[in-house]
Amino acid sequence: MMRNLRRAVRRAYRRSVDLSHPARSPLGSAVVNCAVYVDGARRPEDCPVDEALRRVRKLGDGAFVWVGLHEPTEEEFAGIAALFGLHPLAVQDAVTAHQRPKVVPYDDTLFSVFKTCRYVEHEELTASSEVVDTGELMVFTGGDFVITVRHGMHGSLGPLREALEGERAQLAKGPSAVLHALVDHVVDEYLEVADAMRGDMDAVEAAVFAENAGRGDAGRIYQLKRELLELKRAVAPLARPLQKLAGEPVPSVDAEVRPYFRDVADHLLRTVEQITAYDGLLDSILQAHLAQVTVAQNEDMRKITAWAAIVAVPTMVCGIYGMNFENMPELHWRYGYFMALGVMAVACLVIHRGFRRNGWL
Repeated sequence: MMRNLRRAVRRAYRRSVDLSHPARSPLGSAVVNCAVYVDGARRPEDCPVDEALRRVRKLGDGAFVWVGLHEPTEEEFAGIAALFGLHPLAVQDAVTAHQRPKVVPYDDTLFSVFKTCRYVEHEELTASSEVVDTGELMVFTGGDFVITVRHGMHGSLGPLREALEGERAQLAKGPSAVLHALVDHVVDEYLEVADAMRGDMDAVEAAVFAENAGRGDAGRIYQLKRELLELKRAVAPLARPLQKLAGEPVPSVDAEVRPYFRDVADHLLRTVEQITAYDGLLDSILQAHLAQVTVAQNEDMRKITAWAAIVAVPTMVCGIYGMNFENMPELHWRYGYFMALGVMAVACLVIHRGFRRNGWL
């Protein structure tokens, strides 16, 4: 069932409308979507948040409301927070963002924070290329409601909502099933980003071991390592919250849904291992590049030294005969000048040949 849901999410993303910006919200302000679900089926009529909650409370068991928001201001979120009785600390975190992944229970409400990631397409990796774009997803889950708050210009949940609505049996499990679908979607994005970064890794590795790689720019390697670190900061801290969701009783998480979080935790572990392997490979690539730079510098120094030795011979001869002493050998000889030039040329050729034979030139 979960595999079918993942395939449905990918299909929905390919044909979905971008609702990532509040200006595109069909409901105005920061509210992107608000719908009532009864026994896994969405009620066709749209209504304001307060009316949706009133209907859900009237319908009772099997009904819940899912409200989606994008970067709400404190004033925009205050009414919703009061309506659903959200804890002020959680509300402050949801509005300000820049939080670490976490799962925090507040009475009968669960507040979850996840980092979202997106691979940024680029023709060629440079020292300033953006590879990973991150955002945040905050989720409030209660007995009869789910509130999602997104930060960042990617990661629209419209396709996920559409895919879930096609899996009525799963959606009938209530808010905890929505929470599982959200975190599963976030972890799948991690896997996609990590797989996409493999191409950049291969390009950097090929460039380092190409001909004249010692003359290359290490900036691309450092940039890719920085982007990988940003991905790691988003992925690694999620392990503990997932363990909590999978193994500990928490508010608004049904015991029937809890085993599904273990499957997500396995996918996260695979992603963490992949990122760790990438990090180690980048360290090896960087060390290889630095070693090649050192070798190239040594080659340059050997060439400079060899030419300095060659030039030293005529410099020495010219220095001696430039002292203008009266009793110097062959000073007044008719062919002395030509002999000196010949000795210097022969000496330089002999030294040059010796350096060439030893690989210095």
